Amino acid sequence: MPGSSSDYLLIRGARQLLTLRGPSGPRRGAALRDLGIIQDGAVLIRSGVIYCLGPSSRIENLSEARKAREIDAAGCVVMPGFVDSHTHLVCGPARLVDYDMRLSGASYEEIAAAGGGILQSMRAVRELPIRRLVLQARRAVDAFIRHGTTTLEAKSGYGLNEPSERKALRAIAALNGKPLDLVATFLGAHAVPPEFAGKADAYIEWLCTYLMPKIRRRRMAEFADVYCERSAFSVEQARRYLAAARELGFVPKVHAEQFSHIGGIRLAVEMEAASADHCDYADDGDVELLARSGTIATLLPGAVFHLGLTHYPPARKLIDGGAAVALATDFNPGTSPTCSMPMMLSLACSQMRMTPAEAIAAATINGAHALRLASRVGSIEAGKQADLVLFKVPDYREIPYRFGANQVAMTIKRGIILYEQAEIQWERD
Repeated sequence: MPGSSSDYLLIRGARQLLTLRGPSGPRRGAALRDLGIIQDGAVLIRSGVIYCLGPSSRIENLSEARKAREIDAAGCVVMPGFVDSHTHLVCGPARLVDYDMRLSGASYEEIAAAGGGILQSMRAVRELPIRRLVLQARRAVDAFIRHGTTTLEAKSGYGLNEPSERKALRAIAALNGKPLDLVATFLGAHAVPPEFAGKADAYIEWLCTYLMPKIRRRRMAEFADVYCERSAFSVEQARRYLAAARELGFVPKVHAEQFSHIGGIRLAVEMEAASADHCDYADDGDVELLARSGTIATLLPGAVFHLGLTHYPPARKLIDGGAAVALATDFNPGTSPTCSMPMMLSLACSQMRMTPAEAIAAATINGAHALRLASRVGSIEAGKQADLVLFKVPDYREIPYRFGANQVAMTIKRGIILYEQAEIQWERD
């Protein structure tokens, strides 16, 4: 039954158990393709933590397994739950006017100039009470669970003033652990709000000297992110913001090289950021820098797809060049309104020429590294949280192969079944 728990839970008979066991750091190069597959595998869970794993014939004969509740995973792929390391979870309603305008040929910049884009979401987040924001975010969390995600990063960044940014972060805190782990990121430098129109430097200074210290003192966020783009903040402004964030104890992250190449990835490496996200316009120099650094390139193909663009991140160049690559949804109401990590796998394979194995590793263990959580989640190893997803397919390659289809049979968080797909009910002759 969903939501049930006991001391021991045995998942047995998996056609393929993808353990993702491997090196301690983020996966790079050939290591990204090593899924640590156990055929006919089993996982024994005790009190929400992975106790042991291996071939079913061995695990089933353990004395602890004999008293465990059982899940028969015959014919299924069992793998770590997805770790979605880039979402704008608290964002208000869908931006359908933006969608109509884009389909009529308007550019991202034209939509913003007409009052749409980020500023439309800003108005919504400022106006809505926190209970409405929590409700909207909870519905999204439910959709993430149905698609196999068990850990989420969640950003602020649509309030752009003190009360609304704090309200967004309180909404994230209210949902943390209910039931997914949510990692909060402060994205005050998402856009210049109307109160600071034409005064981006002054806004950055206000964030650095006033709002960020308050956010940090209250421990409302672990990461601090900045949108480094010609239509948002320059490299110099982003550097000032991230330097202040790092001094306060935030871990830096950067929206980098999404629509143009202005030096955001170089800045991310310079600032020892956990991740540089988007990277659509990464060049050879960026690849070399990332390969020599601990900064992960988090690729967000959903935004490229939804915007109807064709310039996807150069995943093959990044992987072959030695960079650590993660995948995430970029869930947000304007450019990537999806909660489906399986769809991100499909786009990664078909549009960025990643292999299915690389895509799965990028969406699990490397996503965990991008959130500094790899010691707890992202792989199936003894001592880690029992965050698992069962796919009703016999081979992991079918997950991206069947694009747009949700093949998730079960999502498990800390040993508790959160979601179980039901059979279609109809009269059969």
